[in-house]
Amino acid sequence: MMMRGRQARMLNQRGLRYLNEVVRRGSLRRAAVHLDVDASAVSRQIRALEETLGVTLCERDSDGMRATEAGKLLIEYHHTQRAAEEAVLSRLMAIQSLERGEVRIAVGEGFIADLISAPLQTFMSTFQAIEIEVRMAGVNEAMSLVKDREVDLALLYAPPVDPLLTCHVETRQPLDLIVPPDHPLLTLDRPVALADLTDWPLGLMDNPFGMRQMVNMVAQQERVHLQSRLHTNSVAVLKNFVRSGMGITFMPELTVMEELRNGDMRVLPMSHPALSGARAQIVSRSGQELTVAADACVAHLRRGMRFFNADAPRLLDALDVAKKTTHSSLHSQQVNT
Repeated sequence: MMMRGRQARMLNQRGLRYLNEVVRRGSLRRAAVHLDVDASAVSRQIRALEETLGVTLCERDSDGMRATEAGKLLIEYHHTQRAAEEAVLSRLMAIQSLERGEVRIAVGEGFIADLISAPLQTFMSTFQAIEIEVRMAGVNEAMSLVKDREVDLALLYAPPVDPLLTCHVETRQPLDLIVPPDHPLLTLDRPVALADLTDWPLGLMDNPFGMRQMVNMVAQQERVHLQSRLHTNSVAVLKNFVRSGMGITFMPELTVMEELRNGDMRVLPMSHPALSGARAQIVSRSGQELTVAADACVAHLRRGMRFFNADAPRLLDALDVAKKTTHSSLHSQQVNT
């Protein structure tokens, strides 16, 4: 069946919405329950779209209802249209000085202390009508949540490159070795290699987290087998593991700033460039314009979160030392001449 002229260009928005929910929920029945309509109504809308366009949009397989290639194209169009509409409405509200909206953020546990220490509180105080949803997630899950449009933004540590994500903020936050204050590794006069760690009890985050994935990648590249004594999804547990003297772990410097100030832990730089060059990012879905509320949130987090307003403290300290050394050398040359 061929598409019928101008009618084919008039896509039924309700039908597109119903198609999206059927594929998302995996069945007509679950989509109907979510939409609060009869399953027959959902079926009719999708069938009408198929008849108008002359293509099959979804079909059943062993896992439930899935979109055909044509269905995927229409679902992507539906999401693009909705995102554009939300962005336009958000900007219209901003023009009218109506500071309202919603921002959904996926956050890894390593960022939580930095996020809630002040930035989240001040953002909510400044924009009192904007609702915030914060979802805890490992790096892979957080990336999927953004790509599936379940959240607007994700705060990621050491994410893999993904063309479906747009990075708004990026800082250098090396993955350092965190040890007790009297640990023998502190006597090394060079950056630490993974091979130096095989004799020490090691605690690691679970596999879904960017910190663990980066360590696994480097261990494979260096052909080092790291036997971890402790696996956890909790940054707090790893901190206590090190603080009590039970072992060592990997974390960005900013995650343990309070412990470093109190003298409970020490930071040792790692030699591998992937670990020393790790990045923290704020990302959104590529091709999806941010709402005014989400855009304001990005700007606020860039200013307010230590992870995103500058590189890691030890990198800044090293830069200051280099600048002072260069200045002193230039001054000495001027005096001698």
